[in-house]
Parts: sequence; C-alpha cells; structure tokens
Amino acid sequence: MTNPASRPAREAPVVDTTAGAVRGLWGDNPEAPSAAFLGIPFAQPPTGELRFAAPVPVEPWTAIRDATSFGATPQRGPVAEVTLIPEPSVPGDSTLNVNVFTPRPGDTAARLPVLVYIHGGGYVSGSPASPWYDGESFARDGVVTVVVSYRLGFDGFGLIDGAPSNRGVRDWLAALEWVQREITAFGGDPDAVTIAGQSAGGGAVLTLLGMPAAQHLFQRVWALSPALGDVSLARAENVAAQLAELAGVPATRDGFASLDPDVLIGLQQEVSERGGTRLSSIRGLLADGLPWGPMIDGDLLLTTTPESIASGVGADKALVIGSTDDEFTMITDDARTKLRFVPAAVALGALGMDRHTRRGYLADNAEQHRLGTAALLGRYVSDTVFRRGVARIAAARAAAPTWAYRFSWASTRIGWACHCIDVPFWFDVLDRDRVDALTGESPPPSLAYALHGAASSFVRAGDPGWASWSEEPGRTRVFDITGPETIADGYASVRALL
Repeated sequence: MTNPASRPAREAPVVDTTAGAVRGLWGDNPEAPSAAFLGIPFAQPPTGELRFAAPVPVEPWTAIRDATSFGATPQRGPVAEVTLIPEPSVPGDSTLNVNVFTPRPGDTAARLPVLVYIHGGGYVSGSPASPWYDGESFARDGVVTVVVSYRLGFDGFGLIDGAPSNRGVRDWLAALEWVQREITAFGGDPDAVTIAGQSAGGGAVLTLLGMPAAQHLFQRVWALSPALGDVSLARAENVAAQLAELAGVPATRDGFASLDPDVLIGLQQEVSERGGTRLSSIRGLLADGLPWGPMIDGDLLLTTTPESIASGVGADKALVIGSTDDEFTMITDDARTKLRFVPAAVALGALGMDRHTRRGYLADNAEQHRLGTAALLGRYVSDTVFRRGVARIAAARAAAPTWAYRFSWASTRIGWACHCIDVPFWFDVLDRDRVDALTGESPPPSLAYALHGAASSFVRAGDPGWASWSEEPGRTRVFDITGPETIADGYASVRALL
C-alpha cells in the first residue's frame, strides 16, 4: 500500500457499483496515477446461518462506502511468527471481499484488461491484505487488478453433512461473477480477464481452468508454483470424521457450527499434523497430498484437475505455468548433518520411491545430488509437490496454448530459489516490507523487470514473450540474474516422476 502522507492532494476517487458507491484512495506515483479500492464485499459475511453456506449476494448500501482500508480476512490471528510472505490478518466478519487497483476509476469506456489474483497459503492460511499484492505496478501498465479473499481450511473446503461442498471454490466463483458485473465501472473489461495465483492460489486457478462451470468467467490463466487440492471424497470424509472426533461433535453442519471458529482452526491444525515426525509428515504429504483444498465432489469438480484439462476443458484458454527451482528444498536444510552419511538412494526409498524410479531420478538430478542428500531430498519434495505438476499439466494441454517457465534465481539470504521468492518480482514490488527478508539485500530489479514484464504482456496480449510448450514440448523460459533464456527441456529433472 502507498504512504498516505505522500499521496497527491486530489479528490478521492468514487466508483458506482450495482450495490452502491465506494470511495477509494489514490496511489503515490504521479507519473502513473492509480487508485485502490479496498475491502469491497462481494458476498455477505459468512457468519451465523451463513457460516457453512454458499456465498450469498451482498445487501446494497445507500451512503458512499469507504474502501480505503483492507477488509476483514478469513485468516484469523497470526499463523506463524514469520511467514515467507507478509500476509496480515484483519479482524471482522465481512471476510468475503475484493481489493481493486485501477488507473482509470469510473471510466466505463476504458475497457482495460483485468488481472484477478488468488493468494496462496495451503488453502488454510494467507491474506489478500499483503503489501506484496499491490496492483500499482500492473496499473502502471494499463491493467486493472483485483485481489480476492475466500474461506480457508475446514470452513472453506471441509466436507460437512448438510452443507454445500467446496465453499471456498464457490467463493472464487462468486468473486469472478462480481468482476463480470462490476469491473467495467473500475475501467476494466469483463471480456479480458486473466486469473492468476501462487501456491494454493496457483492450484486454485488451475482448478478453475479445469472446471466446466467456470469457463465463462475468464480468458487466460497464470499459475505460479501451483499446489493442487483435488482431495478425494474418501479423504475428505476421513479428515472430517477425525475433526469431529477430536471436537466431540457429530460430523454434521449443526455439530461443526457449535464450535467456535478459533477452536475449529486449532483442531484443524491438529488433524493436519497427525503423524508426528518430520519424515512421517513429509511422507504423508507426498503420498496423500494436502488434507484441505478443492474436493472431487461430483458437482463442481467431476474429476481431478489434470484429468479434466486432458479431456479438453479450458483448451480455449491461454495458460502460463511454472515454478521456482527449489520450492521446498530449504525444509531439509536443518537435517544436513544427520543426512550427511545417508546415501541418497536410501533416503529416497524411505520416502517411498521404488528402485527403478530412484535410478532415473538420481541420474536426472546429478548436480543436486552432488550438494548432498539433504539437498536432493528437498528437491524431490519440491518436484513431487510442485514441479512435476507443471510438466504434467503442460503435457495434458497438448496443442492448447501453454507456456512454461522456471524461476531459478536463488535468494542470497536463504540460498535457494525457494517457494514464494518469485512473487515480489512478479508483482514488481521489490521495495515493499519484508521482501529482503526472503530475497536478501538488493534483489535484482532487472529480474523484476523481466518477470513482471512477461506477466503484464500476457495479461494485455495473451503472449508472455517466449516459445510455447504447446508448439515445442519441453520448451521453458528460465528467469535468472543472467537474464531470461529459453531452453529445450526445462523440466528434465522431473522426468522419472511422470
């Protein structure tokens, strides 16, 4: 967000929506003026009788509504003392809201391209109020940005007898429907919408890409480090039963509604952490995936996202998909000493990899292997949870327009091209709070120029600027300090896992 003391002295922007007028605030870039409208509700507060309901349209208001501060967030309280992306929690009940950043507020004839961003957080955390999710840089490029909130964890994705499934997914759909109705008033074009997200947000936009019910709501997709949910009905039933058992309530809508939201969040965390040791937690993640997230419910989601995409759903949409090189490699850093004398093949076997796959994977990751068993295991977790999915989705798209990339620049503080490190470059917000805590001092502006420029080009024109995977399978753009380059087989390291 911008500094109020530095904003130009001009009349606050006001935009009329179908529910009522909203007053925003101007940014502090006099060369490229843009306005922000924060915390605009797209649905009624999901509390009381609406707690486990599908999103309900917002009630209209008469007076001009203040939209100069972030709305309440579904994330409640601090998730951790330190997170990779600063994503503050904002108290309050009206948690289903959007933040809009636009260079042309109120100009219904502008018809600028629109970027809708969905935050990550493993489907259990994250906040649209992050200073990194500021659309000012995209507004400078003539793009209207919308950042959306959605219900998290069990409230958003848990299976509840007597409640609609996939409530968090329904929130995404409701937010996108809001964009269709309202974005013209903010200078945007509802027929030129790109959806984008990182981590769980990347999984969200792929889920929407493969969802027949969402096809009319967007034209393009950019998935950063996508983490798919695709939770099976059996797994959803199992974790709901565990949660009900821990809480001592029936696994019904009334039973779960009797629990205080904070208590439910604590029990949800307990279910997620069952298994005890770091090794068992990693093995559970690799074998079963995330416990919370979009569920194959037979209604909105008829099959897994890769299967739906392979069947041709979303083939008319352009897609950019990619990952960082070492998403989760740092999670094994503290085990380097313990793993120093453990052969990598043995360690991979302990995580469930068969002997044939081990041979191929070690051959394809010889450079990482030389860094030690801890680094190799971290790469394997990164590949399994994130990077393998990039290659699978790109291949499943066949001839549909698809571009792949890798973000390879390593943090000078952490030592890896780790999870989330690409986000401030993608948004071109290297000067924002706590960026250097992730990237290290003086992150390279040239890299932000290249990655943000590709994103802006894709949103505006449908082409990020390099050869597509759909035309040359394996073709991948690599973003690094040496400058972006396109290579022939950018995801060779995951070949044995496909």
